[in-house]
Amino acid sequence: MTTESNDLTPTGLGEHVVDAAEFEPDLSAADWAAKFRVDDVRLTPIHLAPFEVLSPVKTIGRGRTNLTLIRPTILQTDAATPFASFDRRESPNRNPAVSVHFNASAYGVTWTGTYVFAFAVDAPTRAAFTPSGFAGSGTVDAPGSIRFAGRRVITVILRSVPPNQDVFAAIEQTSGESWSWFSTSIGRPPIVIDTVAGG
Repeated sequence: MTTESNDLTPTGLGEHVVDAAEFEPDLSAADWAAKFRVDDVRLTPIHLAPFEVLSPVKTIGRGRTNLTLIRPTILQTDAATPFASFDRRESPNRNPAVSVHFNASAYGVTWTGTYVFAFAVDAPTRAAFTPSGFAGSGTVDAPGSIRFAGRRVITVILRSVPPNQDVFAAIEQTSGESWSWFSTSIGRPPIVIDTVAGG
């Protein structure tokens, strides 16, 4: 699916309020239902709230949770919605990337869990990204490559992560022109209720 960005331009990013909740998700409800069974999700009272949301103005969370920006061309923290812009053409020797490190035990987690990293990105022209991660003894669920134009959430899932394991998820630009990153939310898988038609 391709969407075109219509109100953010490289020269006007700082003037607009950007709501990451309005970005096109890369996973549909059917995709989530296929990835998780009800038995796989451990519910707690704060299940729907993210553990952390890192952004250009909040780069450090609890414990070793933190953000790394690799080769940004602009970092604007006083914009209506703070952002970091990147452009692979300006960094020919190193691909631009956003990496988020996370330690679940710093947030009171004492069990093995699954964590969803949602990167809110706007690429006014088509750009390609390679999502990746490290889950320790767990596993990484991420597309090998994703290419799009417009506002999109890029999702990286880390499964079966021990609570004391330092883990990370990242997106790296592999082709295209300028793009902007606004935030990365670290949370649990969404609850998807699959209805069954009676017969």
